[in-house]
Amino acid sequence: MKIKKASALGFCFGVRRAIEVVESGAEEYGPIDSLGSVVHNPVVVDKLDNKGVRVVQGLEQVESGTIAVTAHGRGPQIVDEASRRGLRLIDATCPIVRKSQKAAQKLVHDGFKLIIYGEEDHPEVRGVLAWTDGKGVAILDPESSIDIPRRKVALLSQTTKSEESFAEFVARFVAHNIGRFNELRIINTTCPETDERYHAARELAAESDLILVVGGRNSANTRKLAQTCAGAGVETHHIETAGEIEPAWLQGREVVGVTAGASTPDESIDEVVRRLRELDRQGKSERRRRRPQPAAAAT
Repeated sequence: MKIKKASALGFCFGVRRAIEVVESGAEEYGPIDSLGSVVHNPVVVDKLDNKGVRVVQGLEQVESGTIAVTAHGRGPQIVDEASRRGLRLIDATCPIVRKSQKAAQKLVHDGFKLIIYGEEDHPEVRGVLAWTDGKGVAILDPESSIDIPRRKVALLSQTTKSEESFAEFVARFVAHNIGRFNELRIINTTCPETDERYHAARELAAESDLILVVGGRNSANTRKLAQTCAGAGVETHHIETAGEIEPAWLQGREVVGVTAGASTPDESIDEVVRRLRELDRQGKSERRRRRPQPAAAAT
């Protein structure tokens, strides 16, 4: 059995930067309360917890004097409230997400109705919408029934969506709503590193007869990677740890592909590869044991 890793997988720049920023903060200031998971991966969250970074869901749960804004970003209200409470703030917002926030703020200031192609309950999307003074909305279906009270419309994307899916969303949105606006602004806020992982996943799927996608189940881009591989017609399993691999998945497989979300650490990927090699060795040993032995020659 051959094991192939995607040409692009694992930590992106924004995730790696966020972890480094928060770890440095914990070393300098001591315990930190993170407003949500720094990144959507349980292995990383546990590792940071061991370094004094505790996950909380709101400022009312903060016990330390320092809070961290995660890679997904937050709205301006958090900064104001943290200052009012006298809390030190560490901002680990991904630079690409920050760019999206600034774009959203400027667009609504310029009189645009902002529409984000994304999941409205995703922390990144909630954070971007917080910069729009209630003049933004997030949808996944471009034909959704939404209110467009002004003639200027702007479209942004959740950064973890692919360029391909955003382009399709834009085309369908325009076709469905063309008579409802007279000015359209499109800002490509998809992350190039995330999109690179989607392309690499499709290439890997074309060369494999089984794909393992490693990453948190609460990670939007990891789920999308799994959907991308499955959509290419190859059997795909989304796992968080190597311990979830079922030996039965590997029976009769010649090439097993491994890819991982942008929030998946290298050690998780390495553990999966080691487990695959171990199971392959065990399988070969079992097949040799079961192989019929030649009959003894007559004397």
